[in-house]
Amino acid sequence: MNTNLLRSVVYIAALCGLYLSTAMLIPAMVDLYYGDPHWSVFTVSAAMVGGLSITAAMATRGPPPAFSKRMGFLLVNVLWAVFSLVGAIPLFFSELDLTFAQALFESVSAITTTGSTVLVGLDDMAPGLLVWRSLLQWLGGIGIVALGLFVLPFLRVGGVSFFKMESSDIGDKPFARIATFTRAFVAIYVAITLICMIAYDVFGMSHFDALNHALTTIATGGFSTHDASFAYFDSYALRWIATFFMTVCSLPFSILIVFFIKGRLDALRDPQILVFLGYLAAFAIAAALYNHLRNGVDLPLALSHSFFNFSSILSTTGYASEDYTLWGPFAVAAAYFATFMGGCSGSTAGGIKAYRFVILFNIIMNGLKKLIYPNAVYSVRYGNQIVDADTQRAVFLFFSAYIFIWVIGSLAMALAGYDFATASSAVITALSNVGPGIGSLIGPAGNFSMMQDPELYVLSLAMLLGRLEVLTVMVLLVPMFWRS
Repeated sequence: MNTNLLRSVVYIAALCGLYLSTAMLIPAMVDLYYGDPHWSVFTVSAAMVGGLSITAAMATRGPPPAFSKRMGFLLVNVLWAVFSLVGAIPLFFSELDLTFAQALFESVSAITTTGSTVLVGLDDMAPGLLVWRSLLQWLGGIGIVALGLFVLPFLRVGGVSFFKMESSDIGDKPFARIATFTRAFVAIYVAITLICMIAYDVFGMSHFDALNHALTTIATGGFSTHDASFAYFDSYALRWIATFFMTVCSLPFSILIVFFIKGRLDALRDPQILVFLGYLAAFAIAAALYNHLRNGVDLPLALSHSFFNFSSILSTTGYASEDYTLWGPFAVAAAYFATFMGGCSGSTAGGIKAYRFVILFNIIMNGLKKLIYPNAVYSVRYGNQIVDADTQRAVFLFFSAYIFIWVIGSLAMALAGYDFATASSAVITALSNVGPGIGSLIGPAGNFSMMQDPELYVLSLAMLLGRLEVLTVMVLLVPMFWRS
């Protein structure tokens, strides 16, 4: 591989590490404000990471190579590995007494906005640590949207190029007009976060809780400041507010940019939006009626909990307003299958994503039509656009790799001694970046604190694979990738 390419990748990673070390000063100041001695952990960690980053940046500084697919694949993987490692450092050196596997798992869960946690005692934890977890998720959300909007469509492994809805088609120029869209995206991301925080604060959360939950809601991350997650608040209003923002942030941010900046209502006609909202409503209403009829729960209460929890699962946020596995077998099965599905491309949500279901459905329908009229020519469409062969192949490759990794990971977890529900749901909740799994151990009323280090490493890898759309990581295993 070209050494100039490796040097440039390390240089960019070092700069990102420097930015993240600067972000550590925020929780340090929070601890100072609350009089907590943990500020020194963040200060020392920031100095250590900052020093290493500056050294690496100075050693690798030079003219950048032309951006290529090979550089894109390598850069994405290196950046997310660096983010995960840097995020784990303050957690590892804190008073939490975590193993490195636990600290890394918590950091990966934050950066990938998964929301699974190995921590207990959140209600009494140092405020700086809580802010650090929330901040990592919020920053991870920015990185995820940038990944889905600008990089993955170019690499042809995921994402739907939102530039097609504009008058100019950028083809193989993934960063054309990037400054305009980046400014609009950051402005909308920050604005939605502030609105969410104000809404939480007005309807009963403390200022501190409102800040942290706004950061993790908009990132669809799901980290909470309480062990009971959202069940701690027990509020109709807060549940519906969270449901609204989780749902909005599961929609493509490119659509939100076009809608809010240019006022184009036609942007909301994206097929994946209709599909996502459709299966969200179907899951939530069916589970609410089931809970109402089976358990006698008042229908308005059942609807608020059902919409909240299924919005949390499908947006891959990971909050829980109560233990929905106690509603009955249908609710458990619905939650399990919803874990696979996810939100929309170009959002902070994970999972398989709605646009792939749209494309796959059209491919299957065309295949069935060909059985009736073998000589007819049918094109696979996504809305008004024809889906090219490369995108169709990428969708099939993704599905195949996704299921393969889920099966292999589930077998590995079962080999470690976990039952089928725990093993399979732990892997799919990590791969889909959802958060809670199924069962008493890792369900909505549990967490991952009882798992051993080897299993945490497996799940950390699964979280990264899922967040990077699987193929982006697997391509590094192909020997051809490393040949000059």
